[in-house]
Amino acid sequence: MARPGKYDTHVKPKLNRIEAWARDGLTDEQIAHNLGIATSTYYDYKANNEEFSEALKNGKDDIDIIVENALLKKALGFEFVEETREPLYNPVTGEALMGPDGKALIVVTKVVRKQAAPDTTAQIFWLKNRRPQAWRDKQEVDTTVTMKSKLEDFFS
Repeated sequence: MARPGKYDTHVKPKLNRIEAWARDGLTDEQIAHNLGIATSTYYDYKANNEEFSEALKNGKDDIDIIVENALLKKALGFEFVEETREPLYNPVTGEALMGPDGKALIVVTKVVRKQAAPDTTAQIFWLKNRRPQAWRDKQEVDTTVTMKSKLEDFFS
């Protein structure tokens, strides 16, 4: 009977953890190190084991979507609520009132609805990546120059 391979013993039982590592932004090299395998073995597993590559893809896709949404929100501007919290004081003694846990009681004293302005840097980044033909910095310019010699001009 064949002995189980390293994939079955070191990798397969950790597929949920691998997905979490990918979601946390670990590089391929860091994930390979965490699994105790060589980077070349990692890439081999990624190419030949669908469940392994799916775990990586799912983890990276999840966080990419979250970051995309945050970038879009920043690019367009958004509304948020800001609360000011302060300790509650005894009006007679001026001492902070304590809760049953021994910590000062904190109350919301002010609620303000604010608007975060659209961020032009986020807009530019979004457009350069989503519509590179129209928004990239480097434009293709035809710089072909035709030069005639003075002799050609003289004889023509």
